[in-house]
Amino acid sequence: MISTSHQDQSISYKDTDPKIHDPSILAFSTRGAGGHEERRLLRLMERFSPRLYPFLPTAKKRCFQEILSAIKNDRPDLVVMEGTGTAGGFAIMLGKLLHRVPYVVSSGDAVGPFLASFHPIFSPIFNLYERLLCRYAAGFIGWTPYLVGRALTFGSPRAMTAPGFSLSRRDPEEQAEARLAIRARLGIPSEAIVVGVAGSLRWNKRYGYCYGSELVRALVRVDRPDLVVLIVGSGDGRALLEEIAGGALGSRCILTGQVPWNEVGDYLAAIDVGSLPQSVDQVGSFRYTTKIAEYVAAGMPIIVNQIPLAYDLDTGWMWRMPGKNPWDERFLAALADLFRGLTRDEIDRRRSAVPADLPEFDAERQIARVTAFIHDLINNNKS
Repeated sequence: MISTSHQDQSISYKDTDPKIHDPSILAFSTRGAGGHEERRLLRLMERFSPRLYPFLPTAKKRCFQEILSAIKNDRPDLVVMEGTGTAGGFAIMLGKLLHRVPYVVSSGDAVGPFLASFHPIFSPIFNLYERLLCRYAAGFIGWTPYLVGRALTFGSPRAMTAPGFSLSRRDPEEQAEARLAIRARLGIPSEAIVVGVAGSLRWNKRYGYCYGSELVRALVRVDRPDLVVLIVGSGDGRALLEEIAGGALGSRCILTGQVPWNEVGDYLAAIDVGSLPQSVDQVGSFRYTTKIAEYVAAGMPIIVNQIPLAYDLDTGWMWRMPGKNPWDERFLAALADLFRGLTRDEIDRRRSAVPADLPEFDAERQIARVTAFIHDLINNNKS
């Protein structure tokens, strides 16, 4: 069943479209089984009954072989891949070429530039991979409208936007309780101003950067004991963040390490201002990232670079920082200045401007759109 609007009656595709009866769908996330991206995929496809393949990033060769074998032996109506990893990507492209099984790619990144940011020497290969992945897909689901436009430009015949939604929404009472509990657990004073970020702390050696490093570098420039930076997440960048924090570690700078995904909302409740750092280029400018839906659900104003979303979605709840990227000296200097002058009144004013309900991040609307999109793609393939 699929709702024809966010609130009203529902119609059955089996009643209106006799060509579709319980489509066979193979689905997987290249970021790994049990992760945020897999949960997103399953929620978007909850009105189907896809066969979920448990992709393991540590066993890419085996996963490539098993996905291709499943396509050959089962001949599903459609394969849906969340992410753009090459093991999964080459498997579904070969499945299309050898067995004529169509596929859909869902992605939150411009994969060519993103991979090239880690291995620039292979940039032409990565860009070609992205173009082929889009060109031979039956359809593309972009996490932003900017990525949808990119996929269409690269030859994807059909596309739609599903920006994501909160997986950890709390009501106001739950938020208030979580705020007090988490701050007490971490030793953060109730009156402190907390600026934070949640995400993977994957260190980029080329740029000397990971999520949160911009906050720590700005913090150590500021002599302000009532300001705390809270970084929620784990990865190989954690040790380097601890080194950058120096004497502020454990007091003005707190790193939680990995927390269970269903507790992320509690930690966000303890934060006053969220950080959404992105580079102003062909990686960051195409993104929303998963964090923005969570920040909106938490009613949290955010600090962001001057990327498209910072204009398209702003209603007075964002601070736009200058600079080409979060490791740019111009950005860091502006962030430190913001830290020096940040007041509770200013935070409250911007918090009041956070939209209570951004339709872009409404889960039910996205589920309905994805359901219609998948049905249409399978119909088109069978006609």
